[in-house]
Amino acid sequence: MTLILITDDSKFQRNIVRNTLQKAGYETVEAVNGKEALIAIEEHQPDAMSLDLLMPELDGFGVLEAMKNKNMKIPVVVCSADIQETTKKRCIELGATGFINKPLKPDSLERLISILKSKSI
Repeated sequence: MTLILITDDSKFQRNIVRNTLQKAGYETVEAVNGKEALIAIEEHQPDAMSLDLLMPELDGFGVLEAMKNKNMKIPVVVCSADIQETTKKRCIELGATGFINKPLKPDSLERLISILKSKSI
């Protein structure tokens, strides 16, 4: 089964994403900040990740940079309330696969699933 790492400091947001992904048939593992995400990648070898940008300890940009530096090839969909084009561009330059705006709604979660599926995970 496909394993998705959900990284967000908001328990509420993690619950929404987890419930939606599990209903779609995915297994999930969670991290509450970027440091935990990098550890989870090493320990669990997820097939893909949803990633918040604004988190304590290590933010989403830091996670993307670390993944790029370590040549970690995991599809990452950034889920953020920051809708600036410069933010989206920076995420894509750092290796993100897609970008979804918060607050997460059913249609954006369906988009998340379709992005993940299109990456053949």
